[in-house]
Amino acid sequence: MSDGTEAAPAAEPDYDRLLRANLARIFNARDAGARAAALAELYVAEPTLFEPDNVVRGRAAIAAVAGALLDRFGPTFRFVPVGRAAGHHGVGSLRWEAGPEGGPVAVTGTDVAEIVDGRIARLWVLLDPPPP
Repeated sequence: MSDGTEAAPAAEPDYDRLLRANLARIFNARDAGARAAALAELYVAEPTLFEPDNVVRGRAAIAAVAGALLDRFGPTFRFVPVGRAAGHHGVGSLRWEAGPEGGPVAVTGTDVAEIVDGRIARLWVLLDPPPP
């Protein structure tokens, strides 16, 4: 029978470091080998990515999505973090904006990640609606 207390929680991950690294080393990485190495370091073995219109499973599939985005939007397209990530109890979020380097912002959104053992297990990409 429980006495109403819980075991001390594990130390919180560094949400800001992890989610910024995800943008820089995966979604801004033009080199497929570097992207794969970053995925192995930052993600669990079988991660899931939830996009507005797609669910992607596995590191290789996430790498393909990131590469296709960069190919589609051109050589200067970049994701840039906005502010610091926040999180607790294994869930963190980071706002970002994206567009051509030095150009206008084309899209904004938020990444929300479930972190397991210091790595991203599930990532939801939430896109902001376009301005009216």
